[in-house]
Amino acid sequence: MQLQRPDQTPSSCRRLLQLVSLCLVLVVLIAPQLLVAQDEVTPTVQRLYGEAKAAEHEGDIATAISKYREMLKLAPHLAPAYNNLGMLYFNSHDYKQAAEVLKRGLELNPNMPTASAMLGMSYFQLGENTRAEPLLLKALQAHPDDDHLEMMVINLLLGAQKYDDAVTHLKNVLARNPKDQNAWYLLGQTYLKLSEDSLKKINEIDPDSVVAHIIAGEVDQSMHNYDLALVEYKKAVDKAPNRPGTHMHMGDAYWYMGKWEAAQTEFKAELANDPNNCIARWKLANSILEANDSSNDALTQLNQVIDRCPSLMQARVDRARALVRLDRQPEALPDLLLAEKDSPNEPTIHFLLAAVYRAQGKQVDARKEMATYSKLQREASATVAQQAADAEKLKNSPQ
Repeated sequence: MQLQRPDQTPSSCRRLLQLVSLCLVLVVLIAPQLLVAQDEVTPTVQRLYGEAKAAEHEGDIATAISKYREMLKLAPHLAPAYNNLGMLYFNSHDYKQAAEVLKRGLELNPNMPTASAMLGMSYFQLGENTRAEPLLLKALQAHPDDDHLEMMVINLLLGAQKYDDAVTHLKNVLARNPKDQNAWYLLGQTYLKLSEDSLKKINEIDPDSVVAHIIAGEVDQSMHNYDLALVEYKKAVDKAPNRPGTHMHMGDAYWYMGKWEAAQTEFKAELANDPNNCIARWKLANSILEANDSSNDALTQLNQVIDRCPSLMQARVDRARALVRLDRQPEALPDLLLAEKDSPNEPTIHFLLAAVYRAQGKQVDARKEMATYSKLQREASATVAQQAADAEKLKNSPQ
């Protein structure tokens, strides 16, 4: 997996630095009464500090750094000065110097959370992930809602192949930023990596086991390689034809491919092994309808599904579809109204409602439902197009 680093500009860490550094370290330096207790803080040191801050304020970072270094020659045990100097190096992208300075400051005073965070971020930028991880985790505990910091932790965990921990942090980021495509991408890649690792472990135990073939098929299917998935699922079926789940996987692959007759065969075989599998029975009925086979046969299956699993709304929509085909539109209305309440933005439901209302002579309601159907269809098409564009953009973006 190719990892993505978060924004490396100084602004990506500015919030963390402002929240802690400017409220802690600079206060220590600005309050002369706190410096008097330190023998090394002489008037010369205080003058140099003032000159350093003035230079920094004017954007003359080189002079500010020079003044801080002069300060530290006279006051080598003044830990907050190391923090400020380290921050200047960090914001100048000189991560090696930042790490050296911040490390020295923390040796003098370990209780400087900003210095710890910046040291961890400096190590991260230098690729020293083993040294960065504990520091960044500690900083994240202090600032659990900092997205940039948590993304650094995520990249560290992915680099260390700590995928379970990475998933936890990615879910945290997505809970705060549900439209963060990069986080969704990394989460998907992490799950895929976990699947690959599981397959590797299973193959080490027995590469020709039923479980090994099913997982291999699932990995292929997740990448839409349905033909390869079918090869693996067929091996699983051949080894355990009476085991629940083996035919279901084959049926699913055929179902996604739109091979309705083959899908029906596999779902029927699955139901012979597991008669109470509502999903298999619903997909069998759905395959019958999609193949334009007997609507009565589909209705029989769907009645059984809904009797056992009444909350399976997909089955209710398909039962309504079968009833409409059989010119029994009034019977379809209750299922459609339940489904609409559950999924009001599903276009198919409104299309079927329009058919039911037309059959009942309710032309105004029928037109209203068709208008809703058309609107939702356009929105769905636009969403698909935008997702495709976003995926292409993400694919072509620098990694």
